Amino acid sequence: MSMKTVTDKVVVITGAGSGMGRELAVRAARGGALLALSDWNADGLAETVDLVKVAGAREVRSDLVDVSDRAAMMDWAAAVADQFGRVNMVINNAGVTATGDFEHMTYDDFDWIVGINFMGVVHGTKEFLPHLIASGDGAIVNISSLFGLMSVPGQSAYNATKYAVRGFTEAIREEMLVAGHPVTVTCVHPGGIKTGISRNGRKNAGEDAAALDRIFEQKLARMTPEKAAKIIFDGALTGKARVLVGIDAHLLHHFARLTGSRYQDVVARLHGRVAPPAKSSRT
Repeated sequence: MSMKTVTDKVVVITGAGSGMGRELAVRAARGGALLALSDWNADGLAETVDLVKVAGAREVRSDLVDVSDRAAMMDWAAAVADQFGRVNMVINNAGVTATGDFEHMTYDDFDWIVGINFMGVVHGTKEFLPHLIASGDGAIVNISSLFGLMSVPGQSAYNATKYAVRGFTEAIREEMLVAGHPVTVTCVHPGGIKTGISRNGRKNAGEDAAALDRIFEQKLARMTPEKAAKIIFDGALTGKARVLVGIDAHLLHHFARLTGSRYQDVVARLHGRVAPPAKSSRT
């Protein structure tokens, strides 16, 4: 079973202050949803609130929340459930990047990205799950990535978190089926989406940050967040277990499936043609 529509449903979205999170919020508002939105960026979140009101949202709650903060997520989930009386859909969208070879990455970089990309999804799922079950018409939508299906050099930390989101989400879906709970679970794997995720992410010392951002924004990010949001909602509302977003996600996923582990050798050979050289030598 799937909820079919978000009309009169309470939809929770993390990372709603920009990019896909913002467009998911606008689309939900146009569909008649009641919204609970969060982000760490006050200005971005306020802009999203204005946009969803213009889009026709009947009720909007917005909170500044760090998804890696367990206590903050617990308090937010309780406050949302108290205000709306129910929760029907949770979209764990908040995410960041940390780019650079693992050899030169710090433990702090790993702690930071794991806290947001993986534990943020765990917190959002754990704290809202009882309310989703109680609603009788629930949906969990967790945003992984194309890089939760295949790996690339320079993204070991990001790959690790997005593979973790995929495994976690698929196991939760199985548990919902075994228990017979009225909650669909969807794992989303976007390819390159035109957002600020690269520009706002971390890069290792010595990486040419401007060049990396340029490559992502001009060569890799092909799809608009508006179109991505439509694909995500279409998949989630039909209860799909996996949603691939973008032709690049479809092509590269199938390439990796067809070639097996050999895709890693191909990617490694091509990497030098795409990645910019480091700005300075490392010690």
